[in-house]
Amino acid sequence: MREILIGVLAALFFAVTFVLNHSMELDGGSWLWSASLRYFFMLPFLIVIVAIRGKRGFRVLASEIKQHPGGWLIWSFVGFVLFYAPLTFAAAFGPGWLVSGTWQFTIIAGVLLAPLFVTVLAGKTTRAKIPLVSLGISGIILIGILLIQIPQAQSVDAKSLLLGILPVVVAAFAYPLGNRKMMALCGGRVDPFQRVLGMTIASLPAWIVLAVYALFTVGAPTSSQVFQSLLVAVSSGVIATILFFIATDRVRNDQGKLAAVEATQSTEVLFAMMGEMILLSVPLPQPVALAGLVVIIIGMLLHSYHTMLTSKKALTILKRG
Repeated sequence: MREILIGVLAALFFAVTFVLNHSMELDGGSWLWSASLRYFFMLPFLIVIVAIRGKRGFRVLASEIKQHPGGWLIWSFVGFVLFYAPLTFAAAFGPGWLVSGTWQFTIIAGVLLAPLFVTVLAGKTTRAKIPLVSLGISGIILIGILLIQIPQAQSVDAKSLLLGILPVVVAAFAYPLGNRKMMALCGGRVDPFQRVLGMTIASLPAWIVLAVYALFTVGAPTSSQVFQSLLVAVSSGVIATILFFIATDRVRNDQGKLAAVEATQSTEVLFAMMGEMILLSVPLPQPVALAGLVVIIIGMLLHSYHTMLTSKKALTILKRG
């Protein structure tokens, strides 16, 4: 499925977040600046992209935000602020591969969120059900997540472990929830480029508050943190987010396929691990953690295989019909 390949490509660019956030923490940079600077830098790039695609894009986006200002503010806060602020906070307590490994809990979170959404077909409202096969496969990925935590649990105290894991679990639920709620709110009337720009604008008040707080508590960011935040903004904030939103937009009406696309983010673990080994000289994870990484990748492949079989069956039914 093409959407899965797009998702894997997005995961490659997303992995930059985990590597550079850990790098900034090692350099003494505050997570408050790592979080807020990313979205400040994203804004001009997104404005240029939407402008290049035509002036009508701004009018349509403005109209959508005016019709549902509360929805845009709430779900942008959930999808962006409650997603990224906890991730940058967690980076202070472990390497990027560990945070990105825990982040894969978002795959299970995405499956569990299905009943919160409804579809309308022929005037009939139907509440989505949890795709049990996808949930079972996601359970395999959860086993992998637990395995990569075992070595870390043996080397750090309980407080640090919880502070490095619980924020990521919050982010894991917030990101797919905010993304899916915004897709439902927009109903396909804006494209992924407009939607990312709109969500960035709607979340700005929270990032401004965070930046002001950082200025008065930890001082201004270093030039190194500013530069690395710019790289994160372009790679993860613009390229990866737009690619991921394109993939999820294409399958937004199929909970099983949506779960499979979200499962592609498990490859971030491999990309983050390789990036940290090359750039930050982080040692190779212990054998148990490596086994966990393998289990996560197997789970993602099973998701892809299941989605391919489902698509083939659907095509066969349509042809017979």
